[in-house]
Amino acid sequence: MQRRQWLQAAALGAVAPATATLSALGGALTATPARAAGAPLKIGFIYPGPISNVGWTYQHELGRKLVDKTFGGQVQTVCVENVPESTDAERVIRQLIADGCRLIFTCSFGFMEPTMKVARDHPEVIFEHATGYKMAKNVGIYQTRFYEGAYLIGMLAGRMSKTNKLGYVAPFPIPEVLRNVNAFTHGARSVNPKASTKVIWINSWYDPTRERDAALALLGQQCDVFYQNTDSPAIVQLAQSEGLYAFGQDSDMTRFGPKAHLTANVVNWGVYYVHKVRQVLAGKWKPEDTKWGMKEGMIELPPLNPAVPPELAKLFNERQAEILAGRFHPFAGVVKDQSGAVKVPSGQVISENELWSMKWYVEGVEGKLPA
Repeated sequence: MQRRQWLQAAALGAVAPATATLSALGGALTATPARAAGAPLKIGFIYPGPISNVGWTYQHELGRKLVDKTFGGQVQTVCVENVPESTDAERVIRQLIADGCRLIFTCSFGFMEPTMKVARDHPEVIFEHATGYKMAKNVGIYQTRFYEGAYLIGMLAGRMSKTNKLGYVAPFPIPEVLRNVNAFTHGARSVNPKASTKVIWINSWYDPTRERDAALALLGQQCDVFYQNTDSPAIVQLAQSEGLYAFGQDSDMTRFGPKAHLTANVVNWGVYYVHKVRQVLAGKWKPEDTKWGMKEGMIELPPLNPAVPPELAKLFNERQAEILAGRFHPFAGVVKDQSGAVKVPSGQVISENELWSMKWYVEGVEGKLPA
């Protein structure tokens, strides 16, 4: 098992054993964790990578801290970082329950099966799983509309590239990532039909060495603007050293490449965590399939780098406003796949089912999708 560091906002004190309380709410069964009168609700967070000071896990940690700040003595939070997406995750989840946690956020796609397995054994505990698709009476799921930001970033990349070749460093070929690759490419080609995206898959969410090596390989293929779905700032740092452009993912990575970093696709998990904890404390939690984006404040894009020309910044801001107002969808037709086949006809918008189960490349992405 990889190194783990337990973090907590308060002492771990004993929590009375919980009992299952299921009640109907709006036609759905809800699980309300029982605890001793006056005792804080104990909440666990499980992270796939190191907390560090940037990236996916860091943003979840900021969300946990916002929960502490918002609810004070009503809650008691603990988190575990660097949890492998394997049977190790199941052991960590069970340990959190043994330590008294009655609300647990499992913060990565690879934690889905361990979450479901433990949830079946512990109906008295509420689980919230990030980016998965399986639910239960005591398991809710939550995802981001990251593709909204990816489309906007693609617009910038398509115009800022001199070679018309864009580089994308990706972790795993799951729908969550493919939505971003495709939205990025579709956005780039909306302003530059000659733009194309080369993708390198590194099979890791966080590996600075692999991330840098992948970016170097893309640089060798004449890519001059880089985007990523990985967690470290290695790619932004490389772009800075090479006098090229890049975009941060999950966190604002400006400080790692002030000249290279044009903006970032930042996720604010805190708005969701506060929302769900408030539901639990009020006895109103129910399993939901939540998908939030810019409108709800979950996706944010920092101010643009001054290197972005004014006319491009104007176009970017106008399209962002249209997304916020619900007047534009990044996968509005016409959308074609790599073969040129129309996936979304003119005047239509991609279906929710197709969007959240995406397993194909849009036109403009080069190479084959990994099996």
